[in-house]
Amino acid sequence: MGIWKWSFLGLLCAVFLFTIGAVELGRNQPTERISGSAGDVLEDDPVGRLKVFVYELPSKYNKKILQKDPRCLTHMFAAEIFMHRFLLSSPVRTLNPEEADWFYTPVYTTCDLTPSGLPLPFKSPRMMRSAIQLISSNWPYWNRTEGADHFFVVPHDFGACFHYQEEKAIERGILPLLQRATLVQTFGQRNHVCLKEGSITIPPYAPPQKMHTHLIPDQTPRSIFVYFRGLFYDVGNDPEGGYYARGARAAVWENFKDNPLFDISTEHPTTYYEDMQRAVFCLCPLGWAPWSPRLVEAVVFGCIPVIIADDIVLPFADAIPWEEIGVFVDEEDVPKLDTILTSIPPEVILRKQRLLANPSMKQAMLFPQPAQPGDAFHQVLNGLARKLPHDRSVFLKPGEKILNWTTGPVGDLKPW
Repeated sequence: MGIWKWSFLGLLCAVFLFTIGAVELGRNQPTERISGSAGDVLEDDPVGRLKVFVYELPSKYNKKILQKDPRCLTHMFAAEIFMHRFLLSSPVRTLNPEEADWFYTPVYTTCDLTPSGLPLPFKSPRMMRSAIQLISSNWPYWNRTEGADHFFVVPHDFGACFHYQEEKAIERGILPLLQRATLVQTFGQRNHVCLKEGSITIPPYAPPQKMHTHLIPDQTPRSIFVYFRGLFYDVGNDPEGGYYARGARAAVWENFKDNPLFDISTEHPTTYYEDMQRAVFCLCPLGWAPWSPRLVEAVVFGCIPVIIADDIVLPFADAIPWEEIGVFVDEEDVPKLDTILTSIPPEVILRKQRLLANPSMKQAMLFPQPAQPGDAFHQVLNGLARKLPHDRSVFLKPGEKILNWTTGPVGDLKPW
């Protein structure tokens, strides 16, 4: 315990002397950027590089669902709503489908919420299937490629597998009708059936304006070494323990609940955002899925994300230098977390903080209203632009069919 304390004090002295602190977008802060593919791609401008046609669907697929439950605007899956709104007024939108590079179908599949605000994905496959039937019947463009030049935003826990439990999601697999489409989703894990090749992994939605109102003064010292607020056990869904977060969160609690370097709790205080801005490291462990809004919050508030989720595919990984700004800890190494973090040299910590202070890094993680250059909307478009031009092989021959409309769970085939 004594060694921890002395290591901690020495580390904090260095961090306090040079700390960057909490950073507001656009402030005049000492920053650092990575030149080359990662940093440059972050600042790409997608306008002029692609055109998107937005299908006009009956409001029952989007606007009426939102009117029924406005809570969908603030939950972590709200990217599907804000992406739709952005594209309607984006300069990349075309009203002429004949000149479109991509086709977008606005379906709000995560806006069916329980009283406690959790999305129920059980109707989502039928809803998505219904929308695809509609566009394939009323426009010729789906049938030319069976969706290979279409993209869909599917921000649920396990994307287009449409289930919140991993075992069930794996059993279901990606909705068969989406097998050729490009999926824009928060879920990302290598070698997983719910992440198909060519998908674009995005950050979950975190409310930019709400975070902005909780900013604290620039030079506030980072007096918390490690910070985390959230569940360690999910007794309701995993009463025996060990399955939730593959035991990683439980290991954090069991090993470090009494460690003075770790400010961890299940309580979610009103000062949560302020506390993150006072922390050096913010834990971002997996839960039921490998991702959570903590990743966005950590980057925006300049707190070095400690990513505990084996094989995670992070948002915009081709643009954001995650290895440079974060710390990756294998799930099996959680009991050594204190040693791992206290062993990081102060100069490495300071460089990560300088990179996190770069406004473009923060902007790329947010879906602001209105849109701003380099934000998450633009990173999605950049990802789509980099997939162009479409290979001629995606266009089917007359009469050719690849997708099977009658495959999948029986319940998914029922009318929506």
